Amino acid sequence: MNRRAFITLLGGVAAWPLAARAQQPGKLPTVGFLGAATLSTWSPWVAAFVERLREVGWIENRTIAIEYRWAEGREERFAEFSAELVRLKVDVIVTTGTGVPAAKQATSVIPIVFAVASDPVGNNLVPSLARPGGNVTGLSLQQTDLAAKRLELLHEILPGLQRLTIMAGVGNPGAVLEMREVQATALKRGLEVATVEIRRIDDIVPAFEALKGRADALYVCGDPLVVAHQIRINNLALAARLPTMYGFREHVDTGGLVSYGPNFPHLFRRAADYVDKILRGAKPGELPVEQPTKFELVLNLVTAKALGLEVSSTLLARADEVIE
Repeated sequence: MNRRAFITLLGGVAAWPLAARAQQPGKLPTVGFLGAATLSTWSPWVAAFVERLREVGWIENRTIAIEYRWAEGREERFAEFSAELVRLKVDVIVTTGTGVPAAKQATSVIPIVFAVASDPVGNNLVPSLARPGGNVTGLSLQQTDLAAKRLELLHEILPGLQRLTIMAGVGNPGAVLEMREVQATALKRGLEVATVEIRRIDDIVPAFEALKGRADALYVCGDPLVVAHQIRINNLALAARLPTMYGFREHVDTGGLVSYGPNFPHLFRRAADYVDKILRGAKPGELPVEQPTKFELVLNLVTAKALGLEVSSTLLARADEVIE
């Protein structure tokens, strides 16, 4: 299904970029935007991406066209949509690490930019961050590197933490890598660890029923399925009185307890810079994969209160944002 994202961004008329003038008459340069979840959950990131394109001279429907496709957390749709975008002869495909394998399978010629990817080298998306080669490049989350810090923060909020459950969408290689790293780190800290694997929406409710009374906290690994159904997961966690740890703040906006990770709108703005460079002639394989330089701690005090948790003033002072 083709869902167009209608985002109004006011601004003056920018000069036509050189690459746009090189296109055949009547045809705008086209970006294939392959989203892992839904427009409603990705709207802040799409807005950041489109706004940055406008700032560097690419105005949607005027100097550039964007073909949006939404996988809605169903990973089997990546192959279908990747093939469709290749048939449309888009000039560049923007997706996430989850969408890259299908996009690479569909084309070895069209440039592919991943706006976010858990561990692009570990997941074999690129051979090297410095020299990605081929037709793929983008921005890394380095999720596995942050496991220790997230567990440290969770322990600050829950000093008596003993039993940790890790939830991951195991159809996503990045989520599996993150789950293994969190599990290993938690065991080193002396925690009792259990894992919950989900593959589709129907697995979510049974997963929570299975862990009732068996965990002190829930670490949720980043995954398109989780993003698409974050409100349901947060509601179920709250009903089970489980504090939740996430990798990015959007989950905390919808009721999660705490997140620590990169700023996603910033990463999507950087993805737009990659698209700009590629449309102006840069080769994706020669553009190094960037790693995040700023990480944000976000706390939801409404959720903390509902769970009967007291968050220390020290931790609140360190937070980049507190939702009250």
